Amino acid sequence: MSVVGLGRHAADERLPRHRHAEGYIAVVLDGGYEEAGDEGRFTLRPGMVVVHGGWTAHLDRFGIDGAKLLNLPVAPGLAPGVGTIDDPDTAVRLAERDPRAAAAFVAERFGASGERHADWPDLLATALCADPDLAIAPWARGIGLDPASVSRGFARAYGTSPKRFRIEARTRRAIAALSGWRGTLADLAADQGFADQAHMARAVAAMTGVPPVRLQAKSVQASRGLRR
Repeated sequence: MSVVGLGRHAADERLPRHRHAEGYIAVVLDGGYEEAGDEGRFTLRPGMVVVHGGWTAHLDRFGIDGAKLLNLPVAPGLAPGVGTIDDPDTAVRLAERDPRAAAAFVAERFGASGERHADWPDLLATALCADPDLAIAPWARGIGLDPASVSRGFARAYGTSPKRFRIEARTRRAIAALSGWRGTLADLAADQGFADQAHMARAVAAMTGVPPVRLQAKSVQASRGLRR
């Protein structure tokens, strides 16, 4: 279902971790909230922008004033992450006529921001995205944490366990590689760190609802359509 349009969220509303198949842009117009997802954890205020990639997941915790958001289709070339724009009102006016023109405007004005949480759950999230093979217990001991408490603390911050976050990071990397992959799916599974092709197929199907071979065919068809 499309998320494009204006969205309003009540004071202290909580959205549990959820996933969108299509990438999209969220522009904060009023209020504020915390988002914890595959790109990190951010405190968002008016004028800030979150770019979500396809198949990424996040949870949202809204503040005492709730929030008003403008959701737009993702603009080509705009990488997932957080940033700001200096004129969100123009984006709203453009979106009334043409959401894609509004998305292009946001992409043109977008300034990336390094503003994000940097507590240990966020450091672990970053480490898991960079290295889906990361062993969690040695990582925890390396920064002076009890490995037994890491899973609970991470789940409170991100709405999922480190092990689930890790497998989802690996799965998204495999999905991203599918359209340009010229080898076998078994080779892709090995390249992305899965135990075997069946393991990758289960992970991809659990995330997307379709097996890798069908997802790959759709990606190839879409890329051919863009070249026409």
